[in-house]
Amino acid sequence: MERILQAEKALKKAEEKVNKRYRLGYHIMPRANWMNDPNGLIQYKGEYHVFYQHHPYDENWGPMHWGHVKSKDLIHWEHLPLALAPGNACDPSGCFSGSAVDYHGELALIYTGHHIIDQEKDLFYQTQNIAVSKDGTFFEKLQENPVIVEPPEDSARHFRDPKVWKQHGNWYMVVGNSSKENVGRVILYRSPDLENWEYAGVLAQSDGSLGYMWECPDFFELDGKHVLLISPQGMEADGDLYNNLFQTGYLIGKYNDKTNKFVHGAFTELDHGHDFYAVQTLLDDKGRRIAIGWMDMWESEMPTKADGWCGALTLPRELTLRDDHKILMNPVEETKLLRESEHRECTNQLISGSYLAITTVELLEVLVVYDLTDCSAQTVGLKIRGLEEEETVIKYSLTDQKLTLDCSKMGKSQDGVRNARLEANEKLTLRMFIDRSSIEVFANHGETTMTSRIYPKEGRLGIEQFSEKGAVRLEEFTYWTLKDIWKEDESL
Repeated sequence: MERILQAEKALKKAEEKVNKRYRLGYHIMPRANWMNDPNGLIQYKGEYHVFYQHHPYDENWGPMHWGHVKSKDLIHWEHLPLALAPGNACDPSGCFSGSAVDYHGELALIYTGHHIIDQEKDLFYQTQNIAVSKDGTFFEKLQENPVIVEPPEDSARHFRDPKVWKQHGNWYMVVGNSSKENVGRVILYRSPDLENWEYAGVLAQSDGSLGYMWECPDFFELDGKHVLLISPQGMEADGDLYNNLFQTGYLIGKYNDKTNKFVHGAFTELDHGHDFYAVQTLLDDKGRRIAIGWMDMWESEMPTKADGWCGALTLPRELTLRDDHKILMNPVEETKLLRESEHRECTNQLISGSYLAITTVELLEVLVVYDLTDCSAQTVGLKIRGLEEEETVIKYSLTDQKLTLDCSKMGKSQDGVRNARLEANEKLTLRMFIDRSSIEVFANHGETTMTSRIYPKEGRLGIEQFSEKGAVRLEEFTYWTLKDIWKEDESL
């Protein structure tokens, strides 16, 4: 508690110095300083809780604490005191990523304790620990920690990010791991009581093409299939695929609990933008599987560091499974609570060249539907325009059946373009959420998503529709101005 109070004091002081030019209007972000992975997603006593990796003393990554926010509706978030601070014998160098469960009415956090042996040589080991709270706010680490002291004998040092759930009266835990041969994998444990864990074996591992370490695993059933979410490190780019430093994606198949065999298909990337990693999910009381990811990427440019803060999380997204085992990812229904004024620009209009809707508002939801059956253009799309040269471009090539997000003229001058395959044969529907320093694109009802941070230096001019080398029928073009939930919070 003393370390948490000290960190809270440092955060309050840092908050006063934060430059707000890129502060987000409706995304989870730290009060100040560094944030990365979402942790401990759970609906507990009627409220949604999200924890996150946090360094409260600096805008750069450092000894990891757990930040904490909660919400009644997945949209309006409230910052709570830090949940975990490192420094115990079980976590001297950091409280790394993990998960949360309801344990006999108490809120339990299961997390990785990081132990640095030699900083210069990057030598460390990792253990799994538990902290428990009676009120959902203040947590006490178990005296019995660590509950898992070491990984299996055939493991390398990487052993982190436990995701825990209960089924058939037993607790299960998947952990991200690397073998001694530097093969990424996920391993499984079982426990009758959350404290005493038995190793059950390897759940899934790389075939040699999926990197040296699988971070942030999440394992669950979705529409009759088993899904393993993973964030592999060390994958090589393959054309338009795997272009970020690290990836997040999924394996889908069937799991046999008795034999611990998970028979699955190929790895599929979950989001094709620049800034999406370390996704975690929760199952809420409406039966929805809701995912939130880190809306940044390791080793990318992070200009907000100069403003005294860094890192954000995506909008909550509902996952569903299509008949062909493709995961669709769409904003939760509650995002409509953000809407203020609606602006219907045009309906069923043929456009050739460009059409500009002028709006200086920074927080927007945009819905565009193109009728591709009435289209002679080779390329259609839109631009989020700055006052002069700045723009973020979302375009679709009918020739290549490829969706492109180009942020190179809005803060990503290096490596600013991402592409994704999308077979849009009759209609192209783009639903976009634009914040002060982010854009999230959901194409054809979640078939393809692209998430990126943007860093405009000038004010907004508006949204420009365009077609190239022909015309397209614009079936719908509507946008909504959105609330700034954090300004609402400040005014209370």
